[in-house]
Parts: sequence; C-alpha cells; structure tokens
Amino acid sequence: MASVQHGPTAQGTATRDEQRVRAVIEDRDRAVADRDAERFVASYTPSVVVFDLAPPLRRPAAEVLDPGGKRAWMAGFEPGIAHDTSDLTVTVDGDVAVAHGLVSMTATPKGSARGFTVWFRATLVLRRSGDTWLVTHEHVSTPFHMDGSFRAAVDLVP
Repeated sequence: MASVQHGPTAQGTATRDEQRVRAVIEDRDRAVADRDAERFVASYTPSVVVFDLAPPLRRPAAEVLDPGGKRAWMAGFEPGIAHDTSDLTVTVDGDVAVAHGLVSMTATPKGSARGFTVWFRATLVLRRSGDTWLVTHEHVSTPFHMDGSFRAAVDLVP
C-alpha cells in the first residue's frame, strides 16, 4: 500500500492515523501485561482472521473473540508478563492500515522456577471504523531452522 498525500492537512491526517494504529498495538501489549483479556480481544473486528503461533493453522473468529481463551492462556503464566512490540512499521491508506514488527514476550509459566523470552514476527491489518482502528487480520510467526530439523528458531534476538 502506498499513500500519496499532498499538503499539511493530508500529512496531518496520515500522522494521526498512524499514531492511532500505533496506539492500538501499544494497548494490546499493555492488555497482555495487565492480563486484560477483554481489552485485548476488543481490538479485533467481528470477522477477524488470525494465524497464530499455536495450532491450528487458522484460528476461528469465534474462538479469537472469546476472551475466555485469552484469559486461560494468560492464567498459564505467573504475574509479570512482558509483551512489547518493536521495530514497528505502519502504513496507512484510507481506511486500511498494515503494521509489522517484532514482538518480545517474557513470561514464567505457572509453577515454573524459570522464565523465558521469545521473539516473534507480527503483521496486523487494521480497518478504520469511525475514529477507531480494529485488527481484521493478524499473522504471527517464528522462523524455523532449514537444516532438516524444522525446529522453531525461538533463540533468535534482534
């Protein structure tokens, strides 16, 4: 998507839209840290398509929109989950935005003495609804080793 804009008004709109999209992504990161499943799933459109880290290949919208699933996932970790998006690039064109970046998640599984940090890639497509931007497509992934082992490369750090 390329957005051709001219003049201060058009540029100001693009900047505001980009800031709003970034705010949605930052709020999703905070929602994970706050263990607020309802706030996290509120960032999705009703017809959202999610390609998540965990199976299946495509997560059904009804499952994604149910805060119970996200709440159960969050409950699997001790308090203190960190979820941060970096290297974020946002492109806005009209009522559609594409954002991609790297996400780090640091957490300790419930009952475990040791925590972990994992980095993964995230791409979001958002649609404007009034003044609100909502995620209509989410794709997260980790690279895998191409040496025949097909192991996820969860040891990578930018």
